[in-house]
Amino acid sequence: MAELIGKILLSETSLKKEQLAKALAMQAEMTEHRKIGEILMDLGYVSEKEVQEALSEQYNLPFYDKLNQKKFDKELVSNLPIEFLKKHKILPLGSDNGSTTVAVADPLDITAYDAVVNILGRSCKRVICQSSVIEDGLSRYFYENENSTSQNITELDNNEEFANIALESGTEDLLDLANRAPVIKLVNTFFFQAVQSRASDIHIESYEQQVQVRFRIDGVLHNKYTLSKQYVAALVSRLKIMANLNIAERRLPQDGRCRIKIGEKEIDVRVSTVPNSGGERVVLRLLDRTSASIGLEELGFARETEKKFRSLIHKPHGIILLTGPTGSGKTTTLYGAMSALNTEKRNIMTVEDPIEYQLPGVGQMQVQPKIGLTFANSLRHILRQDPDVIMVGEIRDIDTARIAIQSALTGHLVLSTLHTNDSASAVTRLIDMGIEPYLVCSSVIGIMAQRLVRSICPDCKNAYVPNDEEKNIFSPAESDSEVYVLYKGMGCKECIETGYKGRSGIFELMLVDDQMKELIMNNSRSSLIKQAAVKKGMDTLYEDGIKKVIAGQTTIEEVLRVTQDDTI
Repeated sequence: MAELIGKILLSETSLKKEQLAKALAMQAEMTEHRKIGEILMDLGYVSEKEVQEALSEQYNLPFYDKLNQKKFDKELVSNLPIEFLKKHKILPLGSDNGSTTVAVADPLDITAYDAVVNILGRSCKRVICQSSVIEDGLSRYFYENENSTSQNITELDNNEEFANIALESGTEDLLDLANRAPVIKLVNTFFFQAVQSRASDIHIESYEQQVQVRFRIDGVLHNKYTLSKQYVAALVSRLKIMANLNIAERRLPQDGRCRIKIGEKEIDVRVSTVPNSGGERVVLRLLDRTSASIGLEELGFARETEKKFRSLIHKPHGIILLTGPTGSGKTTTLYGAMSALNTEKRNIMTVEDPIEYQLPGVGQMQVQPKIGLTFANSLRHILRQDPDVIMVGEIRDIDTARIAIQSALTGHLVLSTLHTNDSASAVTRLIDMGIEPYLVCSSVIGIMAQRLVRSICPDCKNAYVPNDEEKNIFSPAESDSEVYVLYKGMGCKECIETGYKGRSGIFELMLVDDQMKELIMNNSRSSLIKQAAVKKGMDTLYEDGIKKVIAGQTTIEEVLRVTQDDTI
């Protein structure tokens, strides 16, 4: 059989004979038998999908690349143990013409298939699916349905122990309650629905009479659930247990982190708790580890801006600053820049607080102020590691700024962030910190301000004719270029009736040339520096946003929301 599937892979994929021979030799040397397809996947010679398609051809079974949720019969799954289905990667889908379709990842696992057939007690037929597709289907069955949250809450309502719990429950009682099945299921449901709806944060807010659960989706908070106040102690305790926090401490803020797995996705969760007048408030930041490999071309750059930025990050030395408020995508852009620079010829080191994503081939250092490992101290040590590129998560004080500048002046490329509203203000911020203007001129080579705007949902995108007020926002040049049709989302299930799905960046890239240096040396106001940059062809955040409106990528309202008073 191994030779047969090997032949199929040779003919249907880019697998080479010598690669197959190597895998077969490894299989022969193994003490425990492993399938040849698994070995080839581990070596990176073929993908899981290619192996599953080959199995489909070998056993003459249909291959399903994805599952149709509309035909998914949840009653079939309710009779089977979830642990068994996950372990054997098997999932009943639905019935058609008297026969039930069962998706399997391994057609050789006949024992598991026969067990499912016997439990269902009906005629079944197999189809082959990738294990990740089956995992996703199982997760959707248990957590996606909006009613599942209501069912879990109802289950808590009907539980007399919860009904009799006071907010001042002892630690032992809370520990017991936090590990009860209804609480665990409710927390898992929140996590799954947040990941499926692309939420970046979950807010659990305790008030005097109730608990409000909100998801931040595409930068905007949405109310999801309202719970009874009696559940807050058990709910918060469960989250504290997951993050290794002290469940008995309710008077002080606490921070922790944990990792969860939703199907094939690994999600890092940062947990922050603070006491307030209504009880404890919890915010969960969700970080999808698979999104760390995002490239610069996916961030939403205009073609000319991307070209200039790529040229900038390939300079041998100097400081490049990214500016904007919290949540404007600065860290994502930094990771994109490092991914573009990350080759075996460069030594890249970072100082972060916290480390949000692990980048292979990059040395990443976590700041720990409690033991004296600050940004400034970390930078001093990194300079002894012979780096080519240094990324500093944020320049917060004059010590960090001075060392970053010294690093740039001694032949290193430094990437960092500042909290300012636009690119020109970063210059005055550094000078206000105490950095001499001549050092700013000598070290800073480029500053880029950015924001995130929501993208129009492609599933409900509609054209419309702008009114006179909307036409007035365009410049005369843009008006002459026939800005007669704009786009907006009407709202659908895919975008949670918001009209927006996903986000894209708008950018304002200022290159520090000789004219800019002269203005900086003369301690010019940021408005004058910005005016000079615009005259040289720099698009402001507002102008870059309007170009995205004309291109049908976002709306006027969204650009105005994030740029506000972006005037010169």
